Amino acid sequence: MKLTEEYFMTDDVLGISRDLLGKYLFTKVDGQLTGGIICEVEAYKGTTDRASHAYGGRRTRRNEMMYHAGGVAYVYLCYGMHHLLNFVTNVDGVPDAVLIRGIMPTHGEELMLQRTRKHKITPDIGIGPGKVSKLLGLTVTDNGLSLCCDKLWIEDRGVLVADSQIETTPRIGVDYAGEDALLPYRFVTSFGR
Repeated sequence: MKLTEEYFMTDDVLGISRDLLGKYLFTKVDGQLTGGIICEVEAYKGTTDRASHAYGGRRTRRNEMMYHAGGVAYVYLCYGMHHLLNFVTNVDGVPDAVLIRGIMPTHGEELMLQRTRKHKITPDIGIGPGKVSKLLGLTVTDNGLSLCCDKLWIEDRGVLVADSQIETTPRIGVDYAGEDALLPYRFVTSFGR
């Protein structure tokens, strides 16, 4: 079942982050399908989260999509080379988002190998937010896409992820956020490792 934009309108960014584990993430670029099971995410709680691009109500051309109503992609460039995919959640004006940090490839593996210039699918090929976008063919030009469109969508195919299969940790690479860097906002499934 394809998730609707209403799914992303929740005010519980931690809850939706956990719930996204086990969902299938798909893209169709130039008529070619790629996808995988979401196995690692990080939550960002809008204006109160020092690790968020929107901390303190900051609004820039880069992060403006975070303030959109839930159900759109926030794709930005990191270190000038990695395109990072986030799902915007919550209502219009509340900049909550979920960074997609890892997928386990399930569809279009040959195309994924071409995009990454790899020779075989390895357990870590989709682990890392820059790798996710590369596998799926997403770039900053996809910023603002609906998460329910023909190019980018998420499906619930009934994969149940038990609490015992979820590891909760601090987020990665946000040391600048002080105490907020220690918040347990990263969720990883055991089947993703």
